[in-house]
Amino acid sequence: MSKVNDFVVKFANVNGSGSASANLMFAKSIFRMGVPVTPKNIFPSNIQGLPTWFEVRISKDGYAARRDGIDCFITLNPQTYQSDMKEILPGGYLIYDNTMERKFPRKNINYIGIPMAKICSDNYEDPRQRQLFKNIVCLGALAVLLKIDIKIIENLIKEDFEKKPKLIPPNIQALHLGIDYAKNNLDLNLDISVKKVRTTKKKILIQGNEAAGLGCVYGGATVAGWYPITPSTSLVEAFQKYVNIFRVNDENKVNAGIVQAEDELSAVGMAIGANWNGARAFTATSGPGVSLMSEFLGLAYFAEIPLVLFNIQRGGPSTGMPTRTQQSDILSCAYASHGDTKHILLFPSDPKECFEMAAQSFDLADILQTPIIVMSDLDIGMNDWVIDPLKWDDKTKYNRGKVLNKKDLDDLVNWGRYLDVDGDGIPYRTLPGTHETKGSYFTRGTSHDAFAGYTEDGRINADNMMRITKKFKKSLKYLPRSIRKKAKEETSIGIIYFGSTACAIDEANDILESQGHNIDLLRIRSFPFGRGISSFIDEHEHIIVMEQNRDAQMRSLLINELNKNCSNIHSILNFDGSPVTADFIVKEYLNLLKKNESMLKASKKKKTAA
Repeated sequence: MSKVNDFVVKFANVNGSGSASANLMFAKSIFRMGVPVTPKNIFPSNIQGLPTWFEVRISKDGYAARRDGIDCFITLNPQTYQSDMKEILPGGYLIYDNTMERKFPRKNINYIGIPMAKICSDNYEDPRQRQLFKNIVCLGALAVLLKIDIKIIENLIKEDFEKKPKLIPPNIQALHLGIDYAKNNLDLNLDISVKKVRTTKKKILIQGNEAAGLGCVYGGATVAGWYPITPSTSLVEAFQKYVNIFRVNDENKVNAGIVQAEDELSAVGMAIGANWNGARAFTATSGPGVSLMSEFLGLAYFAEIPLVLFNIQRGGPSTGMPTRTQQSDILSCAYASHGDTKHILLFPSDPKECFEMAAQSFDLADILQTPIIVMSDLDIGMNDWVIDPLKWDDKTKYNRGKVLNKKDLDDLVNWGRYLDVDGDGIPYRTLPGTHETKGSYFTRGTSHDAFAGYTEDGRINADNMMRITKKFKKSLKYLPRSIRKKAKEETSIGIIYFGSTACAIDEANDILESQGHNIDLLRIRSFPFGRGISSFIDEHEHIIVMEQNRDAQMRSLLINELNKNCSNIHSILNFDGSPVTADFIVKEYLNLLKKNESMLKASKKKKTAA
């Protein structure tokens, strides 16, 4: 059966061979033909030499999750031939470089050989060009085989090398070498192809880190203290790119400070210091960086200094899998630092929410005078997603929270930095230099009274800690609310999920619904948890929490914070470093029904009653 605009292509190569840019060009060309795509770059943590993969799902229905099974595998790395072939669906295609004769054992797939190395050797003298242009030759052949618009690819090459125009002609030459070979030598009657549509006409293709970096600019950030770590580095790089565009004054000077520190502890310290001084500042890191930042996070929490921290989660523990995705820092961030701490977390599900939550987080940090941790992950951060265009209301005004100006201080007789005068747990603060005699205080990480004075009185310290707890609970009215999707029929089963698993959950629910299953869905977007999440759990006999870690961290947080009975809260867990697929969720859900008689009865009971 012919598959038009509905198949998966995967590339296998060697890291450092220049394949990533050509593979992304492949994905972008299909996107520009109006077809939704989901590219996933699966790369090793070394600079070059190890196997790397790039997977592109083409979905006419707009599904953004990975899909199990490959329809067309372009494998250019002999080291991975055997494992690559296992992923190809029966009747699928293996495209390979047949400059050297190859033999493959599978009988139920189709083989397409293209002498890429020989074509490049015959046409280019530079060894590096011979290696790099193999990818473009392959792209040209694929364009013919899959019926991709050649003009679109040519325009992409021109755009990519706009600043290096000398590279445009040889790249286009390589593209047409592949095109000519395919037209003259290959059977072009594949049962997978691309056809122009208008589905993505009003969409954009963007990475989460890029969107978050832009969101920081729109959120008013002017300072970033950071230390490079995969997969967060590109977020600060995006921020730097956009401040060079949007934060340039009349004298052509950039009104922003981006400081690469010697380590993560220094990076967060710089951000805290800048926020204390009145700037809007942030830092970005991943799990190992959060571990190092823990002490300073406690300082910002206890001294009540605004801070925005982006945690682009990756595989752990320790160095773990630096270039694989996970959601395994939930507990370490919710309770970061020693002693009694609880931090506000935001959970974006795609680059659009990365942009929106990045901008919102600076208001939240200022209003609540506390760290705000945005919990993205590698899948969202470093992969391109098809989303609606980013929007911003130019009438937006920043909310700096309870900051006293000079006139306020002139009128005050008795001001205390940690006095709760409004009963909401949030004190008034001042910025350095606001007043010549009033409003100054000593910021300390030791126990302090309402006037920022040092104290050893345990009762005063306990009162201060309870006030901060009040502030944490009051934060709910400012935070993004969870999103609920009700089943078509009444049901006793609900699934709770968050972050990048959203696209796979949505697709899995469509599959299960088509099989007669009814499930209520709830997507968590922030912590602390609101009453809506507690009610959702109470309304269902069985709750399933989908998350990408081994230890069911979100489940633990829900049980601990909402004081729920754990016996009816189950888990579906994926922690192999790859973004979860809808097929995996469906399989695990059906396995839960088989293993749990009570859940199986609940799934049938409501459908029968309906």
